[in-house]
Amino acid sequence: MSVGEKAKAKTEQVVGKAVRKVAHAVGNETTAAKGAALEARGKARDIKERSKDSFRR
Repeated sequence: MSVGEKAKAKTEQVVGKAVRKVAHAVGNETTAAKGAALEARGKARDIKERSKDSFRR
């Protein structure tokens, strides 16, 4: 997994989680859903890159 891709994946996860939690606290469910989607995209990117690494070995 390249360092850049790993950083992007982790950033999406952290930002998505923060957006989701703040939106829930404020009561904005639409933004909370967007934060959850961003977090899921980061996790999917991480899984994709890890699977690529497993085939390279």
